[in-house]
Amino acid sequence: QVQLVESGGGLVQPGGSLRLSCAASGSIFSINTMGWYRQAAGKQRELVAHITSGGSTNYADSVKGRFTISRDYAKNTVYLQMNSLIPEDTAVYYCNWRPTIEPLGSGYWGQGTQVTVSS
Repeated sequence: QVQLVESGGGLVQPGGSLRLSCAASGSIFSINTMGWYRQAAGKQRELVAHITSGGSTNYADSVKGRFTISRDYAKNTVYLQMNSLIPEDTAVYYCNWRPTIEPLGSGYWGQGTQVTVSS
């Protein structure tokens, strides 16, 4: 079992920034991928970004150049720095942890944190 605790969501104006954090604990398999997904109202959950234990990253086209994912390996924590936020970024953001060998969308999930971009 892996437990994920998220923090950092909130309300921000367009053009603003937020930083999400997600700390993992429990039975951490060494070769793993941590990432962020989001689900807007009425839409399917989508991958935002992920980062492997080896440091490889992948981003959705819609966030490239605006969002940065990073990890603190000693703390088993993943971060998502979100800059130049736009209203279309409004969603519930979920942290995900999975063994890298497992498929996208599998593994463990955080409880979700709301991000609202509005003036």
